Amino acid sequence: MVISAPRISVKPISTAAEFEQFLDVPARVYADDPNWVPPIRADVAKQFQPSNPFFEYGRLQQFVAYQDQQPVGRIVAAVNDRLIEREGKNIGLFGFFECVENLATEDPAVAPHLFEAASQWLKEQGMSTIRGPIDLSTHNNCLWLVDGFDSPPYMMMPYNPPYYSQCIEKAGFHKAKDAYAYSFELSPSLLQKFEKAYQIALKSGITFRPVATKGEAFEQDCRDLYRLFTQAFSNNWSSTPRTEDEFLEEAQDLKMIVDPDIFPIAEYEGEMVGFFMGLPNYNQVFKHLNGKLNWLGILKFLWYRRTINEARMIALCALPEHQRKMVAPALVYLVHQNGTGPSKRYERAELSWIYEDNMPSRKITEASGGKIYKTYRIYEKAL
Repeated sequence: MVISAPRISVKPISTAAEFEQFLDVPARVYADDPNWVPPIRADVAKQFQPSNPFFEYGRLQQFVAYQDQQPVGRIVAAVNDRLIEREGKNIGLFGFFECVENLATEDPAVAPHLFEAASQWLKEQGMSTIRGPIDLSTHNNCLWLVDGFDSPPYMMMPYNPPYYSQCIEKAGFHKAKDAYAYSFELSPSLLQKFEKAYQIALKSGITFRPVATKGEAFEQDCRDLYRLFTQAFSNNWSSTPRTEDEFLEEAQDLKMIVDPDIFPIAEYEGEMVGFFMGLPNYNQVFKHLNGKLNWLGILKFLWYRRTINEARMIALCALPEHQRKMVAPALVYLVHQNGTGPSKRYERAELSWIYEDNMPSRKITEASGGKIYKTYRIYEKAL
């Protein structure tokens, strides 16, 4: 399938050279954007290797848009059978979208042809709805930034030009759901009620410790974290279940960048009952690597990681049967205390992302001083 217009063509990828052009597109889109953080190129390429577990339950097609034979856009259409089974309807996905802005009025827009190519392929797969941006699964990169373009993204969070929302709305898509990122300015003190919650948790028999990062203890913590993730987040909108092996593989990828001081574990009678997953904002490092982890990139990585002064808080979890023991606010208190200790440089933190209708998480985040500073969106369209 090739979709063509004057000076524009959209082609499915079929060669290694075309795949390299697919990977090249973002550098052209963000060439003059000071807030863009180039992803590690090898990490993006890895998602399309046959070893990706996605191919056990899904299929995809990559497309590249060309204008005057130059790559100017890309998109991936995907079918995730796990999502279809969970939601009970034929939902197809688009992701990995990037597209240059057409500044000359006589130039036809590239984006509509990309959306048309993805939609047509999904129709051929029997899909009735297209949803995105979702890079194969919401466990990967997803969402588009629609408000808050004045600062770089934190690690593992999306970033895109402001005109993307205009492109997709002109193509007939509508909002499916918004999500928020909350900003925190860390200071030596936290609201007194959070310290009180910590004391209540201790008196209730809850114990706290940092996540393990080595050996068998790390393996066991990962298995326990998988159990809690599955229990607490299995009903998240548009989410699909992961196997334990998939979860453990992802954990291995993050192992070397974990800071235990901002990743506390809560236990009751020796069993994990809660956690607050935080990671240093390594985007402050990746910004200097130009997407490459060669020998020079590794040297830069080791140098710039010393300058990290931001943290991204990814997930706060407390099992419902232990909520009365104040586990969640106690974990918030611990992260704040540990993250601002004498040996730490953390000055700011982001908690992201939280769906707009997840009021329990929004309430505790706002009570601890979080302010919404970025808004993200997922879109849908009937095919």
